[in-house]
Amino acid sequence: MSVKARSVGGGHGDPTSKAVTPDGDPVLAARLTVPTVPATFVRRDRLVEQLSDGAHSPLTLVNGPAGAGKTLLVADWVTVCEPGGVAWLTVEPQDSAPGVFWSYVLHAFRHHGVVLPDDIGSPARPGEVDHSLLARLAAWLNGRDSPVTLVLDEFDRVAGAAAVADELQFVLRHAGDGLRLVIISRTEPLLPLYRYRAAGELVDVRADDLAFRAEETVALVDRHGLPLSAEAARVLTERTEGWAAGLRLCTLAAQRADDPESFLKDFEAGHSTVADFLLGEVLRAHPAETQDLLLRTSILEETHPDLANALTGRDDAEPILEELQRANAFVEPIGHSWYRLHPLFAEILRVHLRVRHPGLEPELHRRAAEWLSRAGLLDEALPHAADAGDWELAAAELIGHLAIGRLLTGLAAERLDGLFARMAPEASGPAADLVRAARELAHHDVDQGMAYLRRAEENLPNDGADGTEDAAAVRLSCAVLRVLAARVAGSADLAEAAARDAAQAERALPAGQLERRPELTALMLTDLGSAQLWAGRFDAARSTLSAAVDAAQGRSTAFARHEALGRLALIDFLHGRPGQAEAHAREAVAEAEQSGLPVSDRTGMAQLVLAAVAIDRDDLTAAEGHLDQVAATSAASRDPIVAVELAILRSRMLVARGDSRGALPALDDMAKQALDSAEPSPWVSDRITMATAAAHLADGDPKAAVRVFEERASHSPESLVAEARARVAAGESERALGILDELPEPENEGKPGNEGKPGNEGPVTDVWGLLTRAQAVDALGDTAAAESLVLRALTAARPHHLRRPFLEAGPWLRRLLLQRPALTRDHAWLTSTLSPQPAAPRQRDEAVGPSPESLSARERDVLERLAQLMSTEEIAADLHLSVNTVKTHLKSIYRKLAATRRGQAVRRARELGLL
Repeated sequence: MSVKARSVGGGHGDPTSKAVTPDGDPVLAARLTVPTVPATFVRRDRLVEQLSDGAHSPLTLVNGPAGAGKTLLVADWVTVCEPGGVAWLTVEPQDSAPGVFWSYVLHAFRHHGVVLPDDIGSPARPGEVDHSLLARLAAWLNGRDSPVTLVLDEFDRVAGAAAVADELQFVLRHAGDGLRLVIISRTEPLLPLYRYRAAGELVDVRADDLAFRAEETVALVDRHGLPLSAEAARVLTERTEGWAAGLRLCTLAAQRADDPESFLKDFEAGHSTVADFLLGEVLRAHPAETQDLLLRTSILEETHPDLANALTGRDDAEPILEELQRANAFVEPIGHSWYRLHPLFAEILRVHLRVRHPGLEPELHRRAAEWLSRAGLLDEALPHAADAGDWELAAAELIGHLAIGRLLTGLAAERLDGLFARMAPEASGPAADLVRAARELAHHDVDQGMAYLRRAEENLPNDGADGTEDAAAVRLSCAVLRVLAARVAGSADLAEAAARDAAQAERALPAGQLERRPELTALMLTDLGSAQLWAGRFDAARSTLSAAVDAAQGRSTAFARHEALGRLALIDFLHGRPGQAEAHAREAVAEAEQSGLPVSDRTGMAQLVLAAVAIDRDDLTAAEGHLDQVAATSAASRDPIVAVELAILRSRMLVARGDSRGALPALDDMAKQALDSAEPSPWVSDRITMATAAAHLADGDPKAAVRVFEERASHSPESLVAEARARVAAGESERALGILDELPEPENEGKPGNEGKPGNEGPVTDVWGLLTRAQAVDALGDTAAAESLVLRALTAARPHHLRRPFLEAGPWLRRLLLQRPALTRDHAWLTSTLSPQPAAPRQRDEAVGPSPESLSARERDVLERLAQLMSTEEIAADLHLSVNTVKTHLKSIYRKLAATRRGQAVRRARELGLL
């Protein structure tokens, strides 16, 4: 508060200049004056409006902690709005005596020019006041033509005086519209506030209202001659939570700093004028027991009376916390008997704790960790164990609560990983090594993770030596981590063996304990199913992943459910079942969206499957969008299945857009990485082989496609069909038919409900097989058989709109359909795609003509990135251009190359030798 003050009715004629109170003391005129607002004060119109809107309400309460700006807010409002008949009284503790209080109220009226009738009188004794005096005062106020506003500042000094509160309520109730009472206080007065709130007759300005907003902080600092950036203002406002005194004191200190903005963002609260204010105004105003509780609980973000008692060693926390909350002493309730300290106040208290009780802080953190752990609040307990330096305790609590899964999956994984990254090297024991193993395996370091895991297992007690719950939890955690390690290494055998050990460890746990950690079961099943998927054990993988989906319930299991659904979608796609694949993929995406899983933390598998289905349907724009989302995930570089499929689908996209040459290099690199793994995956090998052969076929080199299959043995029906397709294109129709004859007859194609039945690999494989067989028999001269096979392929493809097999079948199919238009009479979904005629595979000695108009250097840059399937936004970022500029270049490129879309432009550019 400013030391200057403004008196409305003071001066030589002031009726209070020689007055005394009932106890004989002179009336202090300074208590009756409106504080002067300093030049650096920031008027906040939202609060002034709040006060002014309540002009017709009988009661206004401005309630907040010390330094919240309560007094200056009301003083500025009084000064600016100048409501008629305002009397100001700054309350002192001696006003708890009713006679003294009412004597000052009457002197406040007179001091501010409110003329009172002589018959009202004055209190005769300090300790009481005549009730008839209050009745006469209330009656006189009720009869006035205009109301009088009485401001009682610092009313918390008499908040406990029930007699004063009762008398004030009596006058306020009977004064009618003649009195508006404005109370400024750190605590709520003993008035029946609930009645005024219920009647809508209370203007309530609370601490949250008084808190500065970031833009108001900028204005405050600017008033002190220190321009502040918006970011620095945000940081300072968050740190102080908009506390007015803290902002002003920080600003005053920053005026002496060499770099004021850096000072305001990073000032040390414990050694500042802010600390002096809070320690003097708040901490030292309380008795020793309260100070001790505040200091000890400052290590907590939130506290409970029982937790506070554990830190103090006493049992008086509940009444102390309630009193601190009532006194607005920077302690606020947050529900269910929990409280929080203002973070800046807590920061200052922690510094003071270290000065007053050096060495006590680690012990307090240890006690807090133990209490929180017993209360089942593991997430809150672990940081305290870490701050205590007791890493054995932290690791033991994580393992003992079966929470190792939370380090590997879920929304808390990143936070826990960062916490245990600080673990001291000397921390020993199986629990500590299990935590280290989990962190390394989560970061895909199998060798280091397995080293820690083996050391943990070596230090386990012998079977039967320790039957405690903790021992069972350690053994189960070991097994779960071995499943994860086996998944990362790509070994289904090791994963299944570890899963059996996990099942045995579960039986030693108390009933219901594992059910409280659903993420552990969901995580283990997902890892096991992923290992089985990599090994090509599709039936086992489907069963395991379906069980993982069923086990994954709640937010802690959202990632595991999302991942399991995505892998189920891939299994469906690999079996040629696009409908089921799309359904599982969309369910996986929905799970991620509903749980708030960031895009970067998703597996990308669901988007891969959606892209694959879109390519089969010739919806290349949608496919490209899905692939862009996959690239934004961390799994694109860490998960081998995702990495392989992403490369394969980008290859298919390049082929579909006419760039068969660009599809081969990425596939060769990916093939080397995948096939050189310790545990090769047969179906991954098939997928790479099929994609490589398809690129050679699209490039007009069927012999190269055949050589790919001769170098890499086929394992799946899909791969065998692809080999037959390559041999037909190379003129080996008889050999192709021999390969196809080894496959089951696709009897159920196109019939709803028959997907997945024995003898049926799904409609995608069926369609490719039928078209390949049709091409072979057509080449051998049996046109009628070819027509029948094409008709069956069309029937199988129609429910799923599988366009890609027909687009890539080659010119023989177009010739056949032109000769027999009746074949496509009921298939408009396909014929619209086949027209206009797509370009035939280009022979490498094919001559090309000159470009009708040359491209600029920048247009060539854009074209090169267009051929790499980069999005418009990616091209803009790579070339440091705006998106609109890139779009302008694209329009020019299309015009010069006589193209209407990017695939056509790339194809034309390659024909012209521009790429």
